[in-house]
Amino acid sequence: MDLIKVVEQSFNQNKAANYPEFKAGDTITVTYSIKEGDKDRLQKFKGVVIQISGASPFTKTFTIRKISSGVGVERIFPYESPSIVSIELNKVGKVRRARIFYLRNLSGKKARIREKNHGTAKTEE
Repeated sequence: MDLIKVVEQSFNQNKAANYPEFKAGDTITVTYSIKEGDKDRLQKFKGVVIQISGASPFTKTFTIRKISSGVGVERIFPYESPSIVSIELNKVGKVRRARIFYLRNLSGKKARIREKNHGTAKTEE
């Protein structure tokens, strides 16, 4: 067996099974722990997933983009990072691409992503 696969299986924590399924265009909130000196604190990063890359869960990463004070901020998270506490799915976006880098050039209302309709339309009685 391949040595890399043996090491990956020894570190398999099945933590990723607790994450919700998300894809490019979805808005998620990632809560992760930051170590400052001898203290730990939790910080949330809420934004739009612009790409998911990597084949196996150990090499898989996802990039989240948000606008903070008018400046675009992107952060890359490893999928199996021990610093990630939780991932919350806020909105499911409707996009036609797997990597939505075109958001980097858009601003304002043009940068909005339509929300996917789940068929929860109200019926009139």
